[in-house]
Amino acid sequence: MEWSQEADDALKKVPFFVRKKVRSRVEKEAAGAGRKVVSLADVKRTRARFLEKMSEEVKGYQVDTCFGGGGCPNRVLKSESLLEKIERLFKKADILAYLKKNIGNDLKFHHEFRVTLAECPNACSQPQIKDIGIIGAATPALTDAECSHCRDCVDVCPDNCITLQEMADKPEIDLAACMHCRKCMAACPTGTIAEKQTGFRILLGGKLGRHPQLARELPGIFSEDEVLDVIEYCVSFYKKNSRQGQRFAQIFKPADFEHAAARFGKNN
Repeated sequence: MEWSQEADDALKKVPFFVRKKVRSRVEKEAAGAGRKVVSLADVKRTRARFLEKMSEEVKGYQVDTCFGGGGCPNRVLKSESLLEKIERLFKKADILAYLKKNIGNDLKFHHEFRVTLAECPNACSQPQIKDIGIIGAATPALTDAECSHCRDCVDVCPDNCITLQEMADKPEIDLAACMHCRKCMAACPTGTIAEKQTGFRILLGGKLGRHPQLARELPGIFSEDEVLDVIEYCVSFYKKNSRQGQRFAQIFKPADFEHAAARFGKNN
């Protein structure tokens, strides 16, 4: 549906974590009223009703992705299966019932437990500022295949992790700086650089708000089942320790992160 410039500008002022919901609701109500162009008045009417009934929209958690089922054009791996499992995990945990018990029925979206899933290190869904961030990852490794010295891997790496000396047999990869994006593997024509491992990076404890903080990354690359184990652990921690609507990121202190890192972290 077409939007007027004023309506579109007003939508941009809506918090990003509910913007899609608001857009969908505005278009649905405008279409129901027989309008073909969304106006500023439509946005204001829907926004007022949306805020009045926000508690009815809250489901206790949010699981965001960059591109949803369409997939990321830079994807390292497919995440649809993991996304479905995360949704099932949260439904089983019934965080909504927990929130209603501790806060009451006047729930807001900022009370929800937030998880984001990015299929590549570009992380368009902002995993660094969510309670749990999950990022698709592929670790490169050198093989026995002879290097042609084409330097495609050096040129394609956006993080300058790869060097190739003129007299060297093969390139060198700085794995400490590597973002596990798979670009070098895709660019290598000889198979000298290949995939060692695929999985997910996990970040814990990010948030915006009055006291923003970036999530910290657990060491290692994790399988789907391992990601679910970490999420289940975090949800259990949250339900045990959160009071009066405190976010997971508020109560998950540095010592708690170190405990999780000791339990789940690994050196791949």
